Amino acid sequence: MILHPKVWFLRHGETFWNAEGRIQGRLESPLTARGEAQARAQARLMEPILAQKPDCFVSPLGRAQQTARIVLGDHPYRTESRLVEAHAGAWQGLLRADVRRDTPGLEGASSLELFLAAPGGEGYEALHARVADFLDCLSAPAIVIAHGLLGQVLRGLSCGLARAEMSALPNAQGCVYVLEQGRETCLAPDRGGRGLASPQALG
Repeated sequence: MILHPKVWFLRHGETFWNAEGRIQGRLESPLTARGEAQARAQARLMEPILAQKPDCFVSPLGRAQQTARIVLGDHPYRTESRLVEAHAGAWQGLLRADVRRDTPGLEGASSLELFLAAPGGEGYEALHARVADFLDCLSAPAIVIAHGLLGQVLRGLSCGLARAEMSALPNAQGCVYVLEQGRETCLAPDRGGRGLASPQALG
C-alpha cells in the first residue's frame, strides 16, 4: 500500500436529487437547506485545519463548489477535474429505486456498484485510475471536497482496501473523513458544534 500525504475528505452537502433518491453522476443539483447546514457544520470542523493553510482541491461540479464556498470561505482552492463524480451513463437522472427494480442483479448492490454497472458509464478501472493519479500527485497534506462514490474509492485507496470493502464504506454528509498513514477516522459535530473523532478506524 502506498502511503499518501494526510487528506481531509469532505463529501458535498445533501442536494435535492440526493433527497429524492435520484442518480446524479455528472449532472447538477443544488444543495438543499439541510445540505447547506451540513456544509456549515463541516466549516466549523475545518476552522483549525484551515488555519494551517493546507492545499485545497475541489471537484468542478456545482454541488461541490457550493459546499466549498461555505466550508472554505476566502481560503483559496484549486478546481480539480480528476475529482468529478463517477459517471453513471444512461442511469443519470433516474431514481435509484427504479434502476434497482428494473435491472436484474442490482437489488442488493451498493451505490458504488450500481454506478459502475451503468450502461455507458465510467466503470471501475477508469475511476480507480484517475483517483489513484490524483492521490499520487499530492505532495503535502490537503483538503479535498468532492463526492460520495469517488470518495469511497479515494478513501479505500488511502487505506489499502479492496473494491468490495470500498463499496461498504459509510458515505455520510456533514462530516470530515481524515485519512492518514493508511487509516481513516471520522470527525462529526456533536450537539455543541465541536468535532468528535469516531472511535472506529479502518486499517
